[in-house]
Amino acid sequence: MQFTGEDLFTDISFMIREKDRIGLVGKNGAGKTTLIKLLCGLEQPSKGDVIMSDDVTIGYLPQEKNVHSTKTVLDEAMTAFEEYYEIERRLAKLQDELSDREDYESDSYQRLCEKMSHLNERLAIMGGHSIEGEAEQILIGLGFEHDDMQRPMNEFSNGWQMRVELAKILLRKPKLLLLDEPTNHLDIESIQWLESFLKNYYGAIFMVSHDRAFLDRITIRTIEISCAKIYDYKCSYSEFIERREERIDIQKAAFDNQQREIKEIEAFIERFRYKATKAKQVQSRVKQLEKMDVVQIDDQDKSAIHFKFPPAPHSGKVTLELNNVSKSYGEKQILNNINLLIPRGEKIAFVGRNGEGKSTLSKIIAGVLDYEGEVKLGHEVKIGYYAQNQQDMLDPEKTVFETLDDVATGDMRVKVKSLLGAFLFGGDAIDKKVKVLSGGEKARLSLAKMLLFPTNLLILDEPTNHLDMLSKDILKSALIQFDGTLIIVSHDRDFLQGLTNKVYEFRKPHIKEYIGDIYDFLEEKKLKELDDLNKKQKSQPVESKVSQGKIDYELKKQNDRETKRIEREIKKLEEQIESLENEIAEMDKIMSSPSDFPDVNIDNAWYDSYGKKKDQLQNLMNRWEDKQMELEM
Repeated sequence: MQFTGEDLFTDISFMIREKDRIGLVGKNGAGKTTLIKLLCGLEQPSKGDVIMSDDVTIGYLPQEKNVHSTKTVLDEAMTAFEEYYEIERRLAKLQDELSDREDYESDSYQRLCEKMSHLNERLAIMGGHSIEGEAEQILIGLGFEHDDMQRPMNEFSNGWQMRVELAKILLRKPKLLLLDEPTNHLDIESIQWLESFLKNYYGAIFMVSHDRAFLDRITIRTIEISCAKIYDYKCSYSEFIERREERIDIQKAAFDNQQREIKEIEAFIERFRYKATKAKQVQSRVKQLEKMDVVQIDDQDKSAIHFKFPPAPHSGKVTLELNNVSKSYGEKQILNNINLLIPRGEKIAFVGRNGEGKSTLSKIIAGVLDYEGEVKLGHEVKIGYYAQNQQDMLDPEKTVFETLDDVATGDMRVKVKSLLGAFLFGGDAIDKKVKVLSGGEKARLSLAKMLLFPTNLLILDEPTNHLDMLSKDILKSALIQFDGTLIIVSHDRDFLQGLTNKVYEFRKPHIKEYIGDIYDFLEEKKLKELDDLNKKQKSQPVESKVSQGKIDYELKKQNDRETKRIEREIKKLEEQIESLENEIAEMDKIMSSPSDFPDVNIDNAWYDSYGKKKDQLQNLMNRWEDKQMELEM
């Protein structure tokens, strides 16, 4: 595959199997997005073929998409079921065709029956009996509230509209999911929900992600694009990193051993080339060299940004103080009476669901948004602010060099080229216009621009979006070494781990403080919920030991009665399920070999009965699962 005359990848081959969980990794610009577009037919290879089975359905989520919908959130999500309605129409047409035919033993009749069977299986997978409920369930999992379901799509930001696009793909239940950075627009809670959903997904998953924790929890296979080649590993991302290093080490050792052997053989040939008594041995060594397969060391793309933040200028002991800070948009209150005191050197993470006020408070502290209340910066505090849409704030008509040179002052004027080189903008790349840069390149340029001015309070809002794994690791290392105060908004758990020592959780319009890093916070949240539950149980009034014992006895009797009732209902449901499964199995036999059942009239009513039995079975199974869960509680 080529763009601008250079191969993105050459002679690559791999297979995606049913139920595969594949993470596609590589540096920005390696060709990950292009490879996904090749798989879904949006791009064509310059050489070779992409072979796809006829029955494979594909769901593709791009990194960005302009959504122009005036429907409500729920109505837009329901458009995912166009395939369901189309299958229903095709089934009705096939039923009409079959009812008019009597050539039950012909191949064409059998093919029609098989086609109907496949379509019915597809309908069952899509779960059409409860499609609206399923749509709401997935939308809520991705962060929407019940009240959002009837709101128009154009009231939401592009990030939230991308969540609806993701919901539509998940609702279609394609056999192959192609996801390009699916976590970019999600908060931590939504990411955790998506992880759980994808772990249990029935089809294959092929995705690009720079979220290490997300990849590790889902993928069992990793494909790396590097230097126009691919390397396929049957393991998760973290294990792939270890195996790749082992592979390179083994290759280097084998290469060194072979080079020593070659030098020894060449020395022998040179020493005895003109001695007649050694002619046979010399000729043998020459043939040995000719037949030797030279060990190759896989090329590794070692290019990466390298930088560190300038030393933080000295400031007072208190970096920032907020007193009764509030922010509303019309009647919608985002923040209410926020009070914070941040000492010098604190490393803080802002976390919470999207729309809860993280970016709003970041903008207020950075001085780019009005508010009510008081924000007091400490003595000599200088702010460096990286906005979530920082890349969009660059002038698209300026060159890379002009973007920095136009704002650089003092000693930094002569360091612009070396600074750009540290962020991989070398040679002709500094003359590129911003508008032709990729998302990752714009992110790197924005970070480079921040280094022009020494700061002692860094406010970073989603700085890792569009950065590859290596660049994220280097940014994290630079932030750990930064000796000023840090406030960072991020949904990337792996990036945050070990970087911050305090977490503020945003629950509109308030915030709550947790001591520790992101995983301490996630663990404490679970423990807090259990503690709250225990407190509620312990807070029940106790009249006396005797009365409490009596209450406990009555409660036990009541629980026993309830358990027996549920067990009876489960047994009855199991009998109904078994009976219905037998009926459906009998109808499946009739459908597969109608000539063996000449007395059965396979008409529209018969197929309607078959469909109703399938729906009835699914309902019984759902009720059985609910009762089992009720029994376990």
